[in-house]
Amino acid sequence: MRSGRHRPAPPVLYADRHLVVLDKPAGLPCHPGRAGGPSVETWFAELRLGRAGPWLAHRLDQDTAGCLVVARRKSTLLTLQHAFAHGLVEKTYWAIVRGEPPQPSGRVENRLGKITQGRAWRMAPLPDGKDAITAYRVLAAKGGLSLLELRPRTGRTHQIRVHCAGLGCPILGDAIYGEADAPP
Repeated sequence: MRSGRHRPAPPVLYADRHLVVLDKPAGLPCHPGRAGGPSVETWFAELRLGRAGPWLAHRLDQDTAGCLVVARRKSTLLTLQHAFAHGLVEKTYWAIVRGEPPQPSGRVENRLGKITQGRAWRMAPLPDGKDAITAYRVLAAKGGLSLLELRPRTGRTHQIRVHCAGLGCPILGDAIYGEADAPP
């Protein structure tokens, strides 16, 4: 794919007539923001096969790098949305965090909702929020940092970031739920 506004397009990891899997880099939003600039949608015209679409089958936070599935057909989108909604898709994330969780593996369960303060917002555990569940496992720990494997069972906004912070182990470089230090 060509570049959009001086930024290279996300690499295509897989493509067929039904879907495309992109390697979304950290820093690239899925949707256009108020500030402008490129987003994953910048390259949709190059991914389109017919008159309609493509469509994001799911989203990743702007600061999250990872595999992003884009549906090229409406029927594929509906199938993928059903799979995500019914827990038929397993997602695995890896994160470097400050500290070490109290147990080498476990599960965080709570209800997350949005808290807005002026133009800023963040997600937080709230009694009237939506169920959020993440399983975690420590892969390595050294020098005050840990490498975690995280498997979200639900797909709430900022879920992994909130759950890591709730464990007392904010993701390195997360300025909203941790400290604004530079990621490694």
